[in-house]
Amino acid sequence: MPHAWKLTGQKVSLTDYDTRDNGGLGKDEAQPRLEKLNDRLRELQETMYAAQQHAVLIVLQGMDTSGKDGTVKNVLGGVNPQGCTVFSFKRPTEEELAHDFLWRVHRQTPRRGIITVFNRSHYEDVLIARVRSLVPEKTWRVRYDDINAFERVLIDGNTIIIKCFLHISKDEQAERLKAREDEVDKRWKLNAADYVERGYWDDYQHAYEVALERCATEDAPWYVIPADRKWFRNLAVAETIVDCLTPYEAGWRDELQARGERNYQELLESRK
Repeated sequence: MPHAWKLTGQKVSLTDYDTRDNGGLGKDEAQPRLEKLNDRLRELQETMYAAQQHAVLIVLQGMDTSGKDGTVKNVLGGVNPQGCTVFSFKRPTEEELAHDFLWRVHRQTPRRGIITVFNRSHYEDVLIARVRSLVPEKTWRVRYDDINAFERVLIDGNTIIIKCFLHISKDEQAERLKAREDEVDKRWKLNAADYVERGYWDDYQHAYEVALERCATEDAPWYVIPADRKWFRNLAVAETIVDCLTPYEAGWRDELQARGERNYQELLESRK
């Protein structure tokens, strides 16, 4: 059964989605399911990589400590590294600021056969840019339509877009930040900016609601992932990715079969 909520343009209130949802599962039940999904994802990736018909863009967004890095490690850690890239968007450089806000993003989108994960993404330009007033309102307000148009261009170029919002509660975030302070081997993750941004929690929740509502379409929906339980977050993301890719598998295999037949006939011709 699906363990993420799919959004395709409806009104969004994040309080409607339980950050601690576990799908009626326990951690011990979830682990073998995740392992099977990871095996299935590897199979799908290898087929897609060989077929060279589609690219896959996975967008991971969420508040600090929601588990974007952990999701990459636990869900995509087993795929063939030749066919997967991960890109994190940091503070824009001087050169990037001299271009339109999507310039630096489009350069990192995947070519066909490749899965690319955006750990944070172009959505930062309607999240932190909005919340912290990094650009005027008239600038960020039109970006929702720009983002939809940008994603339409990618889709028309055979990119499959899978957008996951890792939905964490404010209390859970506090516990994870505290763990970083208390546990010596986690202190490398400490960042004073995380505590500053936490002070804007309500503003960020509203900004996410608007982004999820304005930029969820039939071809590029958003998936809300319960993220308070790390093990369930991983399961829900893995299931979402596998469910999104599976409908394309038959077409990829048809392409490989046809290509194999062409190659075989060319080999026979070369032997004459």
